[in-house]
Amino acid sequence: MNRINQLFNEKKNHILSVYFCAGDPTPESTPGIIRTLEKKGIDMIEIGIPFSDPMADGPVIQNAATRALKGGMTLRKLFTLLENIRTDVHIPLILMGYLNPILQYGFENFCRKCQECGIDGMIIPDLPFKEYQEEFRATAERFGLKVIMLITPETSEERIRQIDANTDGFIYMVSSAAVTGAQNDFNEQKQDYFRRIDRMQLRNPRMIGFGISNKQTFETAAAHASGCIIGSKFITLLEEENGNAAKAAERLVEALKQ
Repeated sequence: MNRINQLFNEKKNHILSVYFCAGDPTPESTPGIIRTLEKKGIDMIEIGIPFSDPMADGPVIQNAATRALKGGMTLRKLFTLLENIRTDVHIPLILMGYLNPILQYGFENFCRKCQECGIDGMIIPDLPFKEYQEEFRATAERFGLKVIMLITPETSEERIRQIDANTDGFIYMVSSAAVTGAQNDFNEQKQDYFRRIDRMQLRNPRMIGFGISNKQTFETAAAHASGCIIGSKFITLLEEENGNAAKAAERLVEALKQ
C-alpha cells in the first residue's frame, strides 16, 4: 500500500504535514531535514522543488527557492540526495513543484526516479486537472505515484467531485485564493468554505494548507479536515535557527500547542 494511503488509514485527524524547500539552506542539508522532521513526529513531508517563478508561493517560500537555486540545487541533484532516504525514513514523502522543471526533466523519467527513491506522490500546483487526466495520470499510476490535486474556495462543486472521483491519496484544500504565507486566524468566510466542503462528504481525506502557523489556525483547520500542511512558518523558523531543523521543528510543534 502507498504510504500516503497507509497514513490516512491509520490516523484520522490532526495529521501534520510540513513543507520545506529542497536546497535551503544548503543542498546537503536536505536529507537531514527530512530525517529530523520524522524524528520530531511530523506525519508527512512535502519536499519543494525550487523554481524561479513559483506563482502560488508567498515571499517566504519564494526567498527559500531563490536561496536554493543560488546554492546550486537542481532536480537532478535532489534525486541524488534522496537515493538512500528510505534506509531510515518511513513516513510519506511528496515532491511539490511546478510543471516546467518536471517537463524539462521528462515526466516519465521524473516518475521513475520518484519510484526509485521511494517518493509516494507529487503536488504540481500549475497542472490543470484536465491535462492530468489526459496526459499524466496513466504514467503516474504506472509508477505507483499519487498526484495530489488542489482545490480553492473558487473551485466549482462539479470540479471538486471530478477530482474526488479520479484521484487517490488526499485532496489539498487551499485555505484561500491568495499565495502561501502564515496568518493568525481564519475569518468566517474561510470557515464557511471549510464547512461547505465538509458537507460534500467526499471520498478522499482532505488536508488544509496556506496560512496555518499557530494553535488557532491549526485547530480550526483540523476540525474540518484530516490535518494541516505548514510551509512558510517552518521555513521562517528554519531561517531563524540558522538551518537547525531540530530546533525549528520543536518551535513549530510548540507553536501549534499555544
